[in-house]
Amino acid sequence: MRILWVKANKLLPAHSGGNIRSYQILRYLASKHDLFFLSYYDGAPDCEYEQELKREFPGAVCFCTGVRRSTFLKRVVDYLSRLPSQLPYAVSRFRSDQVHDRLKTWFRERHFDVAVCDFLDAAVNFPEQVAIPTVLFQHNVESEIWRRLALAERNPITRLLYRVEFNKMLSYEQRMVRRFPRIVAVSEHDRQLMSEWTDSFRITVVPTGVDLRQYSPDPGPRTRAPLVLFVGAMDWEPNVDAVEYFCAGIWPLIRVKVPAARFRIVGRNPVRRVQRLASDSVEVTGSVPSIVDHLRESAVVVVPLRVGGGTRLKIYEAMAAGKAVVSTSIGAEGLDVHHNEDIVLADEPEAFASAVAMLLDNIEVRHRYERAAAAVAAKYDWEVIAGRFAQVLENFVGAKSLGDPDQAEAVQAIGVHG
Repeated sequence: MRILWVKANKLLPAHSGGNIRSYQILRYLASKHDLFFLSYYDGAPDCEYEQELKREFPGAVCFCTGVRRSTFLKRVVDYLSRLPSQLPYAVSRFRSDQVHDRLKTWFRERHFDVAVCDFLDAAVNFPEQVAIPTVLFQHNVESEIWRRLALAERNPITRLLYRVEFNKMLSYEQRMVRRFPRIVAVSEHDRQLMSEWTDSFRITVVPTGVDLRQYSPDPGPRTRAPLVLFVGAMDWEPNVDAVEYFCAGIWPLIRVKVPAARFRIVGRNPVRRVQRLASDSVEVTGSVPSIVDHLRESAVVVVPLRVGGGTRLKIYEAMAAGKAVVSTSIGAEGLDVHHNEDIVLADEPEAFASAVAMLLDNIEVRHRYERAAAAVAAKYDWEVIAGRFAQVLENFVGAKSLGDPDQAEAVQAIGVHG
């Protein structure tokens, strides 16, 4: 197959969940098919990034749109200038005539078998009419994230802005899901949400994976200090909300039960709200050379998310590393995990704290969860998951070549849950 993959924002370094997912799938596709990768980003030109991208994917075309929003004031002004627009800000800021024109030319002059739009923010630059099969890769149901942000926010002004963005995102996301012939979701939960907007047979689930070569249980001694770990990009609002919620309502309860416990927040670009959480028992690291080292040092990994969408790669990574995980239901949403078997799910602060304290204190129980977690993660190696994504594209292209809409639907329906 000749595949065109379009992504807004930089792919490398692949640290965030979405970028990791895209990177692993792209690597597989590039090894099996003719991949043409279009990557565009704003800010200042980054020659180092463009060179690195082309080393990874020789068929990549990468360019900078030239838009700069480097300061907080500029971002505020940019947001206010776009407020009257019907497009959500998270999408409109990636709108580019340069990208739109490039895609129109490519679709007219190049012979692709299928095109993949990676995330909603790239969809804004796709032409209305495309003659080849097109797929929208939905890492999240974005409107659901904004809905949950509005519900969790206490500041009335911020809550109002979240509601505005939710309404815009919902309208836009529904249009895009209806417009693209095929959708790839990352969980059955997301598929069900989007099935309210379009025929469910058009949506295929390809679950989240994990790099089993990078994340594996520590073969060394299994005695651990009472270290609790959170991993995630600390400039992403759902993660910021999660650690604030944990430190305010859960961590004090854990410390009463396990006074020696320490909490470590690991992730790039911690915003000021996160930095202020640091104390004698709470550590904020910022970016680190190796997440694996911190996972292996920890006793329990927590995912206290109240806001989110899609699926959390950090849970499978922790499980693959043989870690006991305590998460909210939202944090583990869409993953193949089982409460009280390979993970503990708790949505109330007291229950969450009790679960963490129990795992810190009871080494035998903790080891049971660690073994079960590693067994679950072992089923989701990226090589397998990326192969399933490729199969979705092959099925779609094959169904289109049959020229029979009913047959195309039947072929696409095969493997919807697989």
